Amino acid sequence: MEGYVLHTYGKEDYLRHAVASVLTLRRYDTSRPVALYADEEQIALLKSLRLDSLFSVLEVLPESHRSIVGFKHHLEKFKPFERSLFVDSDIVWCRDPDPLWTKLKAYKFTATGLHKADFWFGGPKGFANLWDRLLDRRRRTIRRFGLTYLPRVQAGMIYAADDTRTSDVMTAARDFLSRSADTHFRSRLDEGRSEESCEWSLAMGMSYLDLPVFDWFQGQDSPQLDFIEGFVEHDEDFKQVRCRHYADEFVHGLRGLPGHSVRDALVRLFSSFPGRGDFMWVTPHALHFGWMHHKQPFYDLSDRLWDLALKNELAGGDGEQEDVSLSLTSDS
Repeated sequence: MEGYVLHTYGKEDYLRHAVASVLTLRRYDTSRPVALYADEEQIALLKSLRLDSLFSVLEVLPESHRSIVGFKHHLEKFKPFERSLFVDSDIVWCRDPDPLWTKLKAYKFTATGLHKADFWFGGPKGFANLWDRLLDRRRRTIRRFGLTYLPRVQAGMIYAADDTRTSDVMTAARDFLSRSADTHFRSRLDEGRSEESCEWSLAMGMSYLDLPVFDWFQGQDSPQLDFIEGFVEHDEDFKQVRCRHYADEFVHGLRGLPGHSVRDALVRLFSSFPGRGDFMWVTPHALHFGWMHHKQPFYDLSDRLWDLALKNELAGGDGEQEDVSLSLTSDS
């Protein structure tokens, strides 16, 4: 059986995000089950509002696993379906995922990402990153652990089919994280974040086990792309979405610059160089709102979908998924 797996804990807002993500999924996929692992308060709230029927599996997430690494380094404990797709709750679905599932069947375990990570991946920010480059600390980490390459893992979408392989990856990731002092990676806790990252240790685990990443950019059939304001055209409810993706890696990388005016000016400048202006419009299967300063449109959408779901219940809906998501069906 194929199914989606989400997790959430803490503030009610996070539960709203998970519900909104599932409602956008139901625009296109009305058959595959969805599992949610959440804390006791969130599950009680779902049941009191009769929104628990959105999920085929609804279980308490143990307190010891209520963190990024607590969950994503223990996926073997939260795999209710034979073929499970673990997705973050800040994802909006934009297309029928059937072609995505067809591609994923070729893998025992994979995660979206890139085949080569740069120095920014898990590394220090600012000028300290330049020092890491000059000393080539990335290469030192790879050699010290007997690896030959370091991929870039984006853990917002992880696919697990084989139980043994999934357990192997989790064990390796936990081991690498415990040995972080022997790597060039920096703790995100030192940057003022509330939780540690799981991605570089997952990447090392996949490299160690020689497992391929699932390229997050596959042209018009991309599994997921980041939402970056100014690079995505969409309507208010994200039923019609297309992302501008530059074929030139350097030009496309400029999208991450924080200042929109400077960013857009540099994109115009460098894309005007011969051979660097090619771009395509892409509608990915999912749009990921992973950048902190680009999340507001998702927050607004999740509030609207939450209110719509509650309005359906107050109007006398029987709590069935079909009723909750009826008015959310894609116009396409």
